[in-house]
Amino acid sequence: MDRRPHLLVVSGPPGAGKTTLAHALADALGRPAVCRDEIKERMAAARPAPAEDLGLDLGPDQDLNQRTLTEFFRTVDGLLRAGTDLVAEAAFQDRLWRPGLLPLVGRAELRIVRCTVDPGTARERIARRAAEEPGRAVHADGELLRRIARGERPIESWVPIALDAPCLAVDTTRGWSPPLERITAFAAGAAGAAGATEEPSGWVGNHVPRGRKS
Repeated sequence: MDRRPHLLVVSGPPGAGKTTLAHALADALGRPAVCRDEIKERMAAARPAPAEDLGLDLGPDQDLNQRTLTEFFRTVDGLLRAGTDLVAEAAFQDRLWRPGLLPLVGRAELRIVRCTVDPGTARERIARRAAEEPGRAVHADGELLRRIARGERPIESWVPIALDAPCLAVDTTRGWSPPLERITAFAAGAAGAAGATEEPSGWVGNHVPRGRKS
């Protein structure tokens, strides 16, 4: 039987350190990293003049998120079709991740890393990168911070991927717990090597499977 390529998904709410971890895992595993925010920044930088400058009645950036979503999964799909192992990272919630991943699960070995973080730490990271990284303007970090200030809970209410695949929760509040070598071993498929609780990705919160009552 032909070997199926490995797809490692790094997921989690905004400010959870997903991109940093995804690139560290990609380097450790020798795989390319496909990161949603990086794709969006490239697409924003390459797009033509604003619609209003062309005399078009279109809202600013109204389709950029959708085009980024399409390009993200198109890139992942293309690499898998070429037999390439890869790391894919995004802050998508289940409603966006699952429809994009379902067509891929039959031809890839899927594993999921779910980043968790203290909400206060996430807010500090979002504020810092909004102030220090001009390219982040395209991601509307300011609006996310305003939602937090209004008492909304976008970090806590983030919905994880609900698919039947091995999933490892990684606390990124202070470094990585478990450490990188154990996350890498999990990503590579080494049985029992993660040194932390591995669970089906559809399990959330207090480890009650989605759709069941405790």
